[in-house]
Amino acid sequence: MNTEVKRPVIILGAGGHAKVVADVLKLTGYKVIGLVTPDEVEGSICFRIKVLGNDDVLDSYSVKEIFLANGIGSLPRKNLRWNLAMKFKDKGFEFVQIIHPSATISSDVKLGRGAQIMAGSVIQSGSSVGDDTIINTGTNIDHDCIISKNCHLSPAVTLSGGVKIYEGAYIGTGTVVIQNISIGSNSIVAAGSVIHKNIAESITFIQRKTNINQ
Repeated sequence: MNTEVKRPVIILGAGGHAKVVADVLKLTGYKVIGLVTPDEVEGSICFRIKVLGNDDVLDSYSVKEIFLANGIGSLPRKNLRWNLAMKFKDKGFEFVQIIHPSATISSDVKLGRGAQIMAGSVIQSGSSVGDDTIINTGTNIDHDCIISKNCHLSPAVTLSGGVKIYEGAYIGTGTVVIQNISIGSNSIVAAGSVIHKNIAESITFIQRKTNINQ
């Protein structure tokens, strides 16, 4: 699926998401030359990769020499991941797609720059995934779903056919969205939700539990 020339890669971040990103890059034949983070000592080693320093170290690399990979995790209402991506895109850097070998992606699926498709995910025909969006472990996306940029579909999310997820939305672990539903930009859906009505933009949706004894 990913046919781009394999330049060496530098990963932004050194936390749990960066660790997963590094593993996928190695599995898919990329050379990871280091991590950049302000949170670790320059020259130290994180998951067998050298810390090159903070973000300023990237000024010593040509934008045509390397790819970047976004290893910053995504949390609701936390914009560091997306802000860093914007900062370095403005400088001319390109973000590599992260596609785990075990992911199943139909041949006509469109993936944006820097999209990340994690282990065991399935994306069916007619769907698209925007720039820098995370499709996390074991997520199932059926036909003709449109997922915009800067979204995060947490592990084990299920989208039925024709679902639209707008920019910046965060979908919690194990959420199920039935067919032809839309979820507005910058909205948050709590883990374990079942979505059968459209959600407007900038909404936090928490599903109320029904007491079966009532």
